Amino acid sequence: METNSNQFLGTEGIGTLMKRYAVPCIISLLVGALYNIVDQIFIANADYLGSYGNAANTVVFPLTVIALAIAVMLGDGCCAFVSLSLGRKDMKSARKSVGNAVDWSILSGFLLCAAYLIFADPIITMFGGTVNAETFQYSKEYFFYISLGVPFYMFGQAMNPVIRADGSPKFAMASTLAGALLNIVLDPIFIFVFRWGMMGAAVATVIGQIVTAALAVWYLLHMKLIRPAKQDYRIDWEILRKTLTLGVTSFLSQISLVAAMAAINNMIRKYGAMDPVFGQEQYAQIPMAVVGIVMKFFQIVISIVVGMAAGCIPIAGYNVGAGLKQRVRKLFTRLLVSEAAVGAAALFIVELFPGQLIAIFGAANESVYYTEFAEKAFRVYLCMILLACVDKACFIFLQAMGKAAASTMLSMVREIVFGVGFALLLPLYWGLDGVLYSMPVSDLLTFLIAVVLIGRTYRELGEPVLQNSESCPG
Repeated sequence: METNSNQFLGTEGIGTLMKRYAVPCIISLLVGALYNIVDQIFIANADYLGSYGNAANTVVFPLTVIALAIAVMLGDGCCAFVSLSLGRKDMKSARKSVGNAVDWSILSGFLLCAAYLIFADPIITMFGGTVNAETFQYSKEYFFYISLGVPFYMFGQAMNPVIRADGSPKFAMASTLAGALLNIVLDPIFIFVFRWGMMGAAVATVIGQIVTAALAVWYLLHMKLIRPAKQDYRIDWEILRKTLTLGVTSFLSQISLVAAMAAINNMIRKYGAMDPVFGQEQYAQIPMAVVGIVMKFFQIVISIVVGMAAGCIPIAGYNVGAGLKQRVRKLFTRLLVSEAAVGAAALFIVELFPGQLIAIFGAANESVYYTEFAEKAFRVYLCMILLACVDKACFIFLQAMGKAAASTMLSMVREIVFGVGFALLLPLYWGLDGVLYSMPVSDLLTFLIAVVLIGRTYRELGEPVLQNSESCPG
């Protein structure tokens, strides 16, 4: 009979488990976010690229998010399924889920890479790359090399939560960190020393992604708990369906962000052309570059928030599977309080120090219009960031509990109905300012819905526990 060495998830203190799982997950996601952010920082500070390169980075960024969306659907879905299976002592299903996640992450990576290379020009145009000729050219150059790295990027990102589910969050963190650190080292060499421009930034990123993927392959060959056999890599459509159902929220939260960014980029291009300042050719790229930078800061904050919540997936999944509702309730409470604290700290920074934030992204090389618009964008666009953090925690925790429908509904409402809807509607009345207002309005309305779901979840978790209720440490 197979033993389950993850039983400590049902007995060890909640605070201790959160630190053990959430901290490495936060670092992993932060490091993953640094790939694009570091590129943008070095691009912004290269005087021969500047805001044109920044705008190009903003155009390509959502296209990397599409790859991430597919990867996290497979990886997070597998992580949640494995954790629930381990809670039920079903090791066979856990192994099959990992095998299928490996298969589909490889296949989807090559398919997406091919699609990007074949349809590069229309895709770049769709995401606002035609704001001016320089931005379009830089976008094409950057996108070509980033596309070549998509299979490695998707495999590494999909395997990261699988490695966490196997009980090795520190290795998951280290594999991502290794690739990102290499990217940070290579970026200034390729951009400033070799002067490879956008190609240099992209190649540095891809080399880092290859390292992360290689480490993931090594771990799959040395798994300590799940250890899939050869037959577990055969396609099992039922296991795949269950895995994707649990991972669909992660997919939608990312892919809907792409839809919102496509809407925002195109509204910026359209209404920027009507602005008395940004309608001028030499300043046309500034709003797109700035909003991209603001979203990068938001990505850093959300990486912390999502990392904290995603790190709780194995803990929540195991305890839900084992019927330990009081432990799940306590975990949910601590998570919500922690996420709100992160949001409050971020709000303090964006409202009081927007000038210092934009200075990191090459403001010294740009016009005064660049800095003025950036400070306004930070303060307006992110004024409801505290609520956004709570919203994200709610999405992911519901997913971890196996409530895919509620989690998916909330994510879809936030990103598609509100995110895309207000990005298209508000600029009709307030022009470029309407683009900035769309984010806080969406976050506020989503929070009102999340409050209802949070209350319902607490009531459910407050019901009498049928088994193991006498043991609820931590």
